[in-house]
Amino acid sequence: MASTDVAAAEVKAQTTQAEEPVKVVRHQEVGHKSLLQSDALYQYILETSVYPREPEPMKELREVTAKHPWNLMTTSADEGQFLGLLLKLINAKNTMEIGVYTGYSLLSTALALPDDGKILAMDINRENYDIGLPIIEKAGVAHKIDFREGPALPVLDEMVKNEDMHGSFDFVFVDADKDNYLNYHKRLIDLVKVGGLIAYDNTLWNGSVVAPPDAPLRKYVRYYRDFVMELNKALAVDPRIEISQIPVGDGVTLCRRVY
Repeated sequence: MASTDVAAAEVKAQTTQAEEPVKVVRHQEVGHKSLLQSDALYQYILETSVYPREPEPMKELREVTAKHPWNLMTTSADEGQFLGLLLKLINAKNTMEIGVYTGYSLLSTALALPDDGKILAMDINRENYDIGLPIIEKAGVAHKIDFREGPALPVLDEMVKNEDMHGSFDFVFVDADKDNYLNYHKRLIDLVKVGGLIAYDNTLWNGSVVAPPDAPLRKYVRYYRDFVMELNKALAVDPRIEISQIPVGDGVTLCRRVY
């Protein structure tokens, strides 16, 4: 699940001097599309650097997804741009995506790959993917996508059993069930090539990883936060990878396999 919407709780600080303005303190309890403290600054980034360069199919899919009741699961536009550029920088050709939703990040990947590039895309909900599929087809990149409906772990287990699949992926993007992130990692580390990348989304979980114990977090945010924090700790000490945790979107951790 990608970033979720923010429900900001405003608390007015008391002041003893009447001439002083009332101070407003905001606690962002759940997902904002950026971890920046300034909404205006984030909007500046979108309007200056992201939206003017956003491919028309991605803009169309973003607008269609915005009408869906679960739209806050989608990858943010700035993160989609980042992923597309990253894929071109590493010359990725064979990739995997776990967690698709309507396919915004998937479309970004498909547009970035060469014409003979391939994406194994897995999600438990085909219905959501079908929302974006007509746009993906219109963009002329549907032939790059092998979509499989259902849990990803059984598929990964079968691939791990096949030694020919080891080291066969250039890039993997994971934006799915946080309680299985470590289970995915245990398998993906064999499937991505040495020098290849695994990108885990939502690794800052809207900043809840540093929220105080009494923070007014929604139940699912509090529940998954523990799994996200467990993943972060595990990645930090895994000698098989080099990592960089980037505060784009809801936090993305890039893992480069070194052996």
